[in-house]
Order: sequence, then structure tokens, then C-alpha cells
Amino acid sequence: MKTAITGTGCYIPSERKPNEDFESAHFVDSGGRPFDNPTSDIIQKFSDITGIQERRYASKELNTSDIGHLAAEKALEDAGIDREDLDYIIFAHNFGDVNFGELQGDTLPTLATRVKHLLKIKNVKCVAYDMLFGCPGWVEGVIQAHAFIQSGMAKHCLVVGADTLSRVVDKYDRDSMIFADGAGAAVISASSETGGIIAHTSATYANGEAYLLRFGNSFKTDTSEDTRFIKMNGRKIYEFAVTQVPKAMKECLEDSGVDISEVKKIFLHQANEKMDDAIVKRFYRLFGMNVPEGIMPMNIQKHGNSSVATIPTLFDMVRRGEIEGQSVREGDVVIFASVGAGMNINAFVYRC
Repeated sequence: MKTAITGTGCYIPSERKPNEDFESAHFVDSGGRPFDNPTSDIIQKFSDITGIQERRYASKELNTSDIGHLAAEKALEDAGIDREDLDYIIFAHNFGDVNFGELQGDTLPTLATRVKHLLKIKNVKCVAYDMLFGCPGWVEGVIQAHAFIQSGMAKHCLVVGADTLSRVVDKYDRDSMIFADGAGAAVISASSETGGIIAHTSATYANGEAYLLRFGNSFKTDTSEDTRFIKMNGRKIYEFAVTQVPKAMKECLEDSGVDISEVKKIFLHQANEKMDDAIVKRFYRLFGMNVPEGIMPMNIQKHGNSSVATIPTLFDMVRRGEIEGQSVREGDVVIFASVGAGMNINAFVYRC
């Protein structure tokens, strides 16, 4: 029995936030000191490194569970299954539901339970739980769904990845320009067809790396000390990711028994264009090869970094022909890989 992705869907928030909107921002460094160079220079350098030109924010009335539900509805429709046949709903996120204008995350009940409620599923044997695994949460959810299916515990699982990071950023921190909102979902099913998940790997690095992404005080020192925002050590994360992710991808591909020449696409967490380019280059360098043209689809330029939502959103858009020059066909071998808070890394090799 194979584990196949039988349906996908995503929700792209309607509110666009272009880089120019940050021209009036008052960015300060970690010590609360203003930068010497003008904000326009900071924005330009940010764009050159990350590739982000604009990002999407969820509208005020929608929360993380709401946009997750909208993506889930599309995935279920695409899969063509009865939602009552779902055995598991796994919802990957990082901060729960954060009401617009507030900072406190709400995870009671779990976001997976909220999605099950919104889907109006009556089947009590459909178990709903949340996945907290940083940006690699959706990939880890798929790996867990695969384990349930291979053990005979499930036939159909719904894996959702959604975050509203725009509501947990420090507006005085220039890193706030990276983060965005979004939701993606996939139905993972037992299948007798060829293809499916061939190999997977996961790892947590917590010996010195655990707090590279964390919650911390605003860089503006005269704000409330009781308020926390998402913070990151960008340079350390870059060094960690470009070193460890290519190794994990290589290990996973070798475990699959698939030759690298068969790989058609790499769906990498949309964290930072420069970092993703470096990861893929180092991955192919481990095999003594140059990067094939068009191997890595990207949507970070217009969507920003929406954490757990980046990979399922990207995959859905490619499947639907919504990214120019990118497509996947039946039989194609693709690699999914992610890195994020924990510090966690994971990957799986999949034949479409």
C-alpha cells in the first residue's frame, strides 16, 4: 500500500503588503538604536537577499483556523472523498489563533478541532490534533500521516499548514518584513497505485540551536516588557540551514534508492530566496552536479514567508499551473524539504 497526496488546496489572503509600505517604518537594531542608513536602503537590501517584493496578510475577520479551513475545503474537493471518511486531521501551526490587534495565541480548543467543527464532520473517530514543529510542521504532519497509513491505522488524513505571522511581529524589527500569512492543505490517502512517499527523514538540533528562533521583547526598549514577538538570529539560521538541510536531503534521497537524475522538482520551505538557492546548490554539489534549470519553484517573491504554509501552498499552485514555467506530471519524483524553529529539519521523497 502506498501513501499518496490525493488532493491539495490553499488559501492566499487578499491583502497585499508591498515593500513600499514599510517606507514609513521606524526600524531599530536589537539594542533599540536607529540604523544609520535610510529605511529605503534597508528595504532594498532586504529585497535583494530574500527576494520578497510583497507579502499577503489575512483580513481582520479571519484567523489561522479560518484560513486553514478554507484551504482544507479545497483539498477535500480536489481529493473527491467524503469528509466523514477522514481518520485524522493534523493542523500544523506555530501560534494558534491570534485575533487581529492582539498578540496572545489561542489554542483551546486545538486548531485541528476548530477545522473539524467548521467542516461539520460528525465522525467521532476522526481524530484532530495540532502539530507544533516550526516551519517544517506541515511536512512533519505528512510524515505522520504516512506512518498512520502504513501501520493500517488510517486510510485518509487531512494535513493543514497555516499561520498568521503578521500578527506576531515586532514592527520595529526589520525582520518583520519577511513574515506573511497563508494556508495550505493536502489529503493524504492509502493508494494501490504506483508512486507515493518513498522515503523520509526528520531531525531536531537543540544543542546550541534551540533558540535561533524564539519569542522575545520588542527591539523598541520603551515598549511593554510583557509583550513578546517572534525573533530570530538570521545569520545563524542561514549558516545552519545551508549546512544541514542539503545533508538531510541527500540522506533521504539515498534512502529512497532513487537516482538524483530522476528528481524533477524540489519543494523547499520559502524562507529566503538567497538561502534556498544556497541549499539547493549545496545539495547538488554533494553529488558533484550543477543545479538543473527550473528544479526549484518559488512563490516567496509575492507571498513572503508564511511558515508552515509555504510548501503546501507552493505545491498546490504548481499542481494547478499557477506558477509560470512550473508543473508536475504523473511519475515525477520530487523532494519536499523544510527547516525551522526547533531547530527542526525534515524531508521526504515523493513520486507523483
